[in-house]
Amino acid sequence: MEQKKKTLVIGVIGADVHAVGNQILYHAFSDAGFNVINLGVMVSQEEFIAAAIETNADAIIVSSLYGQGELDCRGLREKCDEAGLENILLYVGGNIVIGKQPFDEVEKRFKAMGFDRSFPPGTPPEVDIEALKEDLHVED
Repeated sequence: MEQKKKTLVIGVIGADVHAVGNQILYHAFSDAGFNVINLGVMVSQEEFIAAAIETNADAIIVSSLYGQGELDCRGLREKCDEAGLENILLYVGGNIVIGKQPFDEVEKRFKAMGFDRSFPPGTPPEVDIEALKEDLHVED
């Protein structure tokens, strides 16, 4: 029996206009066999949630490169829960905080905000893909 493709909603949150990394992730995730809904740049929390509901998505993957990710992501898990997306996987990655901070501390803060995983700047897409396959129980 063929496994249904897992659906990912990806985009760059807030006022961020960095599009290159988002395109790289789009192609990497698509090539890895995921159904990818790319919302592009300057995406609000509400847009991520609406797209996830509309597409019955398995995960929301938030990118941020301008350093304001921590502010932009605050409350996203609660909004997902309120919208009926209690079990959706939440990932965040990129330059998600201002300045150089130890990533283990950053990761703890995002975990406390309800994110399942967070990835530091420069993480190769393969790392995200492996994590997604593990968390979404995707067979190779």
